[in-house]
Amino acid sequence: MQALTTRVKPVDRRPLTFVERLYIPSILKGMMITFKHIFKKKATVNYPEEKRPFSPVFRGLHILNRDEEGRERCTACGLCAVACPAEAITMEAAERKPGEENLYREEKYAARYEINMLRCIFCGFCEEACPKDAIYLTETFAPAHYERKGFIYGKPDLLIPDPKEKQTV
Repeated sequence: MQALTTRVKPVDRRPLTFVERLYIPSILKGMMITFKHIFKKKATVNYPEEKRPFSPVFRGLHILNRDEEGRERCTACGLCAVACPAEAITMEAAERKPGEENLYREEKYAARYEINMLRCIFCGFCEEACPKDAIYLTETFAPAHYERKGFIYGKPDLLIPDPKEKQTV
């Protein structure tokens, strides 16, 4: 077996010259670095006015989709909750009432659907696991809140508006 050898650089212990003791070359080197950075493009973005370009694979806030007829796509299968590694999705399934079954495609629906954005790691596994394409990650940031409950998005917050209903502005 070969012994490990380290490369040791010898330390220069000679006394400093008069110019080196004045530290003028070192100060000038530092000033040159500073002046180079003054003329470079700034990394700061004035956020609300300017938007920073994002990667095409950026994953932001979640939304629950509707189909062409305005019905909820989510059938409460629970695959998104199972696929979530952070366990950020909570779902409760319920059966449709006898009169509603012919209005909707599926017998089950999500009575309660919540995503805890403080736990979510925006991995996109919920989007990949959904067989009905009901959940998507958009290109929108999660807004800031002052309390924890503001980060827990329920079904009304996640569901996109029904295109058939009249929008009041």
